[in-house]
Amino acid sequence: MSLEIVKYGHPMLRQKGARIEKITPQIKKLIADMLVTMEACHGLGLAAQQVAHALQLAVIDVQQADRPSTLWLDGKPAELAALMPLVMINPQVKPAAEPVAGGEGCLSFPEMYAQITRPEQVDVSCTNEKGTRISFRCGGLLARAVQHEVDHLNGILFIDRMESEDKRELQPELEALQAETKAALKGKK
Repeated sequence: MSLEIVKYGHPMLRQKGARIEKITPQIKKLIADMLVTMEACHGLGLAAQQVAHALQLAVIDVQQADRPSTLWLDGKPAELAALMPLVMINPQVKPAAEPVAGGEGCLSFPEMYAQITRPEQVDVSCTNEKGTRISFRCGGLLARAVQHEVDHLNGILFIDRMESEDKRELQPELEALQAETKAALKGKK
């Protein structure tokens, strides 16, 4: 089932996600619904906060993207298909290379894009949907997507990482989106 993606201005986007201690049938259904939602919206990643759940859970699939990604499993280069779609439960991320700027967007900020500086490669440790602990190193777009989604899990938005000049340019659109979201929330009460 496709879920509603919450937009900027929704308080859930600022919530730090709770750790998932057990993969219950409800968590499995949420994962499946998040994958359907991400694909339906043509997204590369989706965090639980974006579908109004404050959990340490995100899904990613960069296989069809036109920007390169790299993946290493057990210290050896691996095909993206080995992990995609990627389900990250309780992820931990450590920088593994110098920061570089790259373009980013976000499903919670429709039609808004900016250059964001993040480490080119990261080491990731998380639990997958089967309850298995996995560790890998990734680079390129996959590393950027992992960091973007892990930020969401901690209540950090990509606008928080924008250069102040870029954020100033987007300010009118940000304020309009925030006002629209808050008005919609009031209408639901």
